[in-house]
Order: sequence, then C-alpha cells, then structure tokens
Amino acid sequence: MKLSELKPADGARRQRKRVGRGPGSGMGKTAGRGHKGSKARSGGAVSPGFEGGQMPLQRRLPKRGFTNIFKKNYAVINLRDLAGFEAQSVVDEAALLSAGIVRNRCDGIKLLGEGEIDRGLTVKISRVSKSARAKIEAAGGTVEADAS
Repeated sequence: MKLSELKPADGARRQRKRVGRGPGSGMGKTAGRGHKGSKARSGGAVSPGFEGGQMPLQRRLPKRGFTNIFKKNYAVINLRDLAGFEAQSVVDEAALLSAGIVRNRCDGIKLLGEGEIDRGLTVKISRVSKSARAKIEAAGGTVEADAS
C-alpha cells in the first residue's frame, strides 16, 4: 500500500448539509429554521445559561474562595522514581525530563521521600523534602536544592 492509495473508510466522510439552496434540496425556503421567532432570525437564540428570565444558576450559587495568582505548581516525584539512575550520576531537571520521569516541569520539581535509595546520587532540583534529603545523604549522595 502506498501513501497515495490511502482513502477513508466507506461512510466515514459525509458531505455537509447545504441549506437554503432551493426547494429541490429539501432544505430550501426556511432552511430548517421553521417559521418566524427569534431562532429563525440571524443572530437569534438566547445566550448559554439564559433560563427564560428566571435567575440563572450561575447567579443563584454563592461565590466561594479565591484563586491565588501567585501559586506555584511543582511536578512531584518520589525517591523510588530515581531507582533507574546509575550510582554517582547527577539527577537534575534535564535528566528527569529525558528519562520520562517528569513530563512537564511546571514551576519546578519537588522530590519527596517515599521509597528507599541504595546508591549515592547528586540531586539538583528546585525543592527536596527533609525526609528525602536525609535518605539521599544517608546513602552517600548530595543534595543541591533552591530551598528545602
């Protein structure tokens, strides 16, 4: 099979409905809009959420809380995720991204202490929890983080 021989499966593609093209099409005259009324006119129809004059749901519900626009989102990993790295290797954001442990670094990466580690690693990431730092240093590794 060649690229030029590819075609969609039978029935997978339908022609679009051309409305308002005369009586022979079956969709002429009012073009499926019926007779008169706001929905028959251009620009007619109510906005989403309009409930016919009744107080709409989004206005009946109370407002709660707020969104902190300065919030930082960290990509979270655990010590057990570092098992694939060789002893004495440097674990930084680039290494974690290339290994597929982190897909998106967000505002940084935080290492938590769940799991065990048996080899010394040099960890250079944004944040490290106290338990993770203690386990890495106990295994003979070092930690270089912005803040813990």
